[in-house]
Amino acid sequence: MSAPDWASLARTELSDEHVVLRPIAESDREPLRAQALDPALWRYFVQLIETDEQFDAFFDAAVADQAAGERVVYVITDRASAAVAGSMSFCSINPAAGRLEIGWSWLGTKFHGQGINHWAKYLMLREAFDHLGAERVEFKTDALNKQARQGLRNIGAVEEGILRSFNPMPGDRRRDAVYYSVLRGEWPAVAANLLAGRKGSDDGS
Repeated sequence: MSAPDWASLARTELSDEHVVLRPIAESDREPLRAQALDPALWRYFVQLIETDEQFDAFFDAAVADQAAGERVVYVITDRASAAVAGSMSFCSINPAAGRLEIGWSWLGTKFHGQGINHWAKYLMLREAFDHLGAERVEFKTDALNKQARQGLRNIGAVEEGILRSFNPMPGDRRRDAVYYSVLRGEWPAVAANLLAGRKGSDDGS
């Protein structure tokens, strides 16, 4: 029996009373640009976005990756303001192995600290475990990103270790990547923790 097509199955709207996550579309280019042109957002990302050209390349790659089934890229809308707040993706999608990653997470600066990251991650974890049937959901972040690491601990993700010199970064340094995960057996407790409303990091992880 062939593995399910998780990228197609997950290409749907996810929502609750706090946030709405929709698969990315061309119409999202300008609303996302309005949030993205802040170099401080990309301090721990593998690419820096400082110009319109850099943003367009970033956006085009997201659309292309989604069309190819390599990522499911969600645009996050804050229900309270009805404004586009940022983006988050399913990536490293491997249904045959029962695992996928939540990554490419970022929010405009004015949306930090409002719980948007918290609720977006809840919806994506729920989609991964309850709809797709994943056994493992992974996260990784820069070892230097203390805020994102604390946010992942806050939602109940388990720190698994550091992969040293994992990839090059802007500024001629190499990033040590920290891996975290939530397993299927841990999901009920993680879901209860998230639903209790504890806010995690909102700067992306």
